[in-house]
Amino acid sequence: MNPLVGVAALALLGSAAVMALIRLVRGPSTLDRAVAVDMVLAVVLAGIAAEATLNRHTTTVPVLLALALVGFLGSVSIVRFSAREED
Repeated sequence: MNPLVGVAALALLGSAAVMALIRLVRGPSTLDRAVAVDMVLAVVLAGIAAEATLNRHTTTVPVLLALALVGFLGSVSIVRFSAREED
């Protein structure tokens, strides 16, 4: 990957993270905040993957898998919690 493209991608990911953090703080409902946390996690995953691509190493793949699993389990638990709340 061209280093300039990598830096631009990381800058865009940083701005996406800032916008998601603003939604996390200002979100009126619990589900808005849950979506914002999911978005922040997705941005972190993409940032780690971009860094691994820039440096051409694969040592962070287990970290990516673990974070993806944590994000999935967190999303499922939030959905289960909100479904019980509506009943």
